[in-house]
Amino acid sequence: MTVAAVGVAVSAPPAGAVPPAAGTVPDAKALQVAAGPQMPVLRLAPDDPEGRTYVGSKLCETCHAGLFDEFAETIMGRNIKSGKATPQGKMECESCHGPGSAHVNAGGGRGAGHIRSFRKSDPRTSVADTNTVCLGCHEKGEQTYWRGSTHETRDVACTDCHTVMRKTTPRFQLAKTTVMDTCFQCHKDRRAQSLRTSHMPVREGKITCANCHNPHGSATEAMLREDTVNDTCYTCHAEKRGPYLFEHPPVRENCLNCHDPHGSMHDKLLVVSRERLCQRCHTNPHSQAGLGTLGSVGTVAGTGGANAMRFAIGGSCQNCHTNIHGSNSPSGSRWHR
Repeated sequence: MTVAAVGVAVSAPPAGAVPPAAGTVPDAKALQVAAGPQMPVLRLAPDDPEGRTYVGSKLCETCHAGLFDEFAETIMGRNIKSGKATPQGKMECESCHGPGSAHVNAGGGRGAGHIRSFRKSDPRTSVADTNTVCLGCHEKGEQTYWRGSTHETRDVACTDCHTVMRKTTPRFQLAKTTVMDTCFQCHKDRRAQSLRTSHMPVREGKITCANCHNPHGSATEAMLREDTVNDTCYTCHAEKRGPYLFEHPPVRENCLNCHDPHGSMHDKLLVVSRERLCQRCHTNPHSQAGLGTLGSVGTVAGTGGANAMRFAIGGSCQNCHTNIHGSNSPSGSRWHR
């Protein structure tokens, strides 16, 4: 007779018991008799190569009582307590950790009885195997595009971003206290960008990374929630959508031509300062010979002057060309007011 760590005596098979023939799977009642009256068997695990059986969450609670109290505050804990059904049946600890009979018979302990641990350091399982357990229930909705996504192909585990056993956040069971901190575990460059002077209101908690990106995958580039970069921006900046009589081609093409949404040291999240930004595409006609003396007084036409660049450099191209996102004005072809 062996004594399991849970304090339950597990009896040897009674004398005279005939073992099942090779290649056959005994029913639950036969296993109950063979294991003895003190070894509960809820149901078989016919797909388990080790022949383990399900013993139920009550037996788990005998050893893991402290963890159960903490787990009861989480969404998953409440689901187990309420007896919520899953595609695999009633939700139990073993719905995720696998059949527990061998773990109980081995006296408990980390990895005993090949219980599934969800640790990335566990050599017996891979990230794909453990993620498959989560996807058994969570493969619809936002998780539809997980398979083949950037995170999936880079071996990101569900448990890298989510914690199931402890309540860290009010929603989503995140591994860190905020969506931002969870993403920044890997995206250190984005953390640095978010600390720049011009930034999205992520630090203030008004939006999160998940407002623009779906971390579980999408059908678009960079796991964006919308079809294009511009459509993603238009969810907040609808006034820039148009349609306009006079379109500004780089704006229609991609907002990222001019803006860096993750943070910038320039005004309005611009990739470079305003004058240089415009001059990447437009050579400045106000400084070319023969075009007069813009901003200067009392000089000879065509020779320029000390103030010739005052409006283009001292201020900004947008001092005059204000409707750079598009215009419906009669003078819209020059993006004036």
